[in-house]
Amino acid sequence: MTLTVFTDMKKITSIFLILSIAIVACTKVPITGRRQVTGLIGSSQIIQMSADAYKQVLDSVPLSENAQQVGMIKRVGDKIKVAVEKYMSDNGFSDQLEGFDWEFNLIANDTMVNAWAMPGGKVAFYTGILPICQNDLGVAVVMGHEVAHAIAKHGQERMNQTYMKQVGLSIGAVALGQDPTMSQRLVFQAIGLGTDLALLKYSRTHESEADELGLTFMAIAGYDPREAPKFWERMSAGSGEGPPEFLSTHPSHETRIQRLNDALPKALEYYEAK
Repeated sequence: MTLTVFTDMKKITSIFLILSIAIVACTKVPITGRRQVTGLIGSSQIIQMSADAYKQVLDSVPLSENAQQVGMIKRVGDKIKVAVEKYMSDNGFSDQLEGFDWEFNLIANDTMVNAWAMPGGKVAFYTGILPICQNDLGVAVVMGHEVAHAIAKHGQERMNQTYMKQVGLSIGAVALGQDPTMSQRLVFQAIGLGTDLALLKYSRTHESEADELGLTFMAIAGYDPREAPKFWERMSAGSGEGPPEFLSTHPSHETRIQRLNDALPKALEYYEAK
């Protein structure tokens, strides 16, 4: 009986401790102002975990040797990076870029129509997405979106959600340093490689938010944000019939295109000011 009471009190204490940390660690996403919990695992720790995972990925895949395509990815990436840094500086968010070490790479895989970003500014494109991008402008749509995930701390937010779930709300159940495989799982799930339906709602929220931020970043970089709906129209035409939206980590193409069109006027203000 005593042991049971002790265990229950320990669980209750852990829950209150986590909730207290979550309240204190609530931050706002730039541009949208959405509040999020990102503090159970610190930014510096997550950025280091992500850098290690990024290197592991690049060491395990062939990188493109097409100088023209690689140059396009790096050129667009650098312009989006400058735009992001300008926006963050102008709006008092520069501290949120602490620890960022930007990197843009192109993976030689024509069957993967994808791109992703890790916390800390580590971005990777697959050659399979380039025919849909077509040119610098199309790459800017994808680059702005993926960089937006990093700026909005979506990876950090998802890692914290996953960590809380996997440790069963017990503050001392698993220390990341004692379980390196958990660190790896958290990183890959944070960039969208997980399949847990419990997190899909958050992922769709993140995707829509990254679309909105991405429009702004590409516009500041001098790329016409009106290309974004056109890109997703091409993506929709080439993807065939996708899964139902409620079972997808991304909004449906139709939903995404409509929301992008709704967000265009605000982004065009930045573009027309260039």
